Amino acid sequence: MTGAGTDSVEDVTRRIADRLRGLPDVAALSAGRFGTVTTPVVGGRIEGVALRPDSVEVGVVVRYGRPLPQLAADLRAEIAPLARGRRIDVSIEDVVPPPEGART
Repeated sequence: MTGAGTDSVEDVTRRIADRLRGLPDVAALSAGRFGTVTTPVVGGRIEGVALRPDSVEVGVVVRYGRPLPQLAADLRAEIAPLARGRRIDVSIEDVVPPPEGART
């Protein structure tokens, strides 16, 4: 990793993906219907986060239970510090049932 403010595209993308995966409402990341929500990195790609110079697009599969507009706003707020001023577009690709026994 490099100094503050000079992290690589891969570093920033991985941090955003890791943050999203750690949230209880996010069941998975998704590259989207056409596989375009990705960031190419050495040796492959990171699916579910497309980091661009002026924006970040994230594709998520969420757990049922919360209003989707509020959930999208919360996801934006959660990754905003990592996006470094980029616009954040959230695409909710699917909604899945909550884990067995979870309260909704």
